[in-house]
Amino acid sequence: MPSDQVLYQAAALCLTYPDDDFHARLPLLREAAPQLRQFTDHAALTPPQELAAHYVEVFDFRNRHSLYLSWWRDGDTRRRGMSLVRFKEVYRAYGLEFSGEELPDYLPAVLEFTARTGDTHLLTEYRDGVHRLRTRLAEHGTPYASVLDAVCATLPTAGTGGPR
Repeated sequence: MPSDQVLYQAAALCLTYPDDDFHARLPLLREAAPQLRQFTDHAALTPPQELAAHYVEVFDFRNRHSLYLSWWRDGDTRRRGMSLVRFKEVYRAYGLEFSGEELPDYLPAVLEFTARTGDTHLLTEYRDGVHRLRTRLAEHGTPYASVLDAVCATLPTAGTGGPR
């Protein structure tokens, strides 16, 4: 079974906009992370324009499926600014400077950080938001829910140190 770090990197790619790069990497994703097979099989069988339109529908129109972890805890409040600073501080502690187009709490960025460093602290700290996102994606009936299912399966439950 692949390591959680491989899963986190693959999940990060699955949760980004499905551009040409995503489609080029899809065979590798399918092989490297069998836990994501439900989503990667769906992505392989769905025409690229249809998959892209679905991504936009699911993630870009409302916060209901926000990929920004601090939004789940802070909403659109001033506290969120401090949370974003904290994400950047965690990245800097590992010698990484966040310079992406997205905010530092963007779930694919956090997953990639976790894959690169092995530090699950941010995912664990924001586990409630990840679980809430997974629930909403499942209620929406999107295959993206299965990606969150795989990530959530690796996170300890609240108050424990073991995987869920």
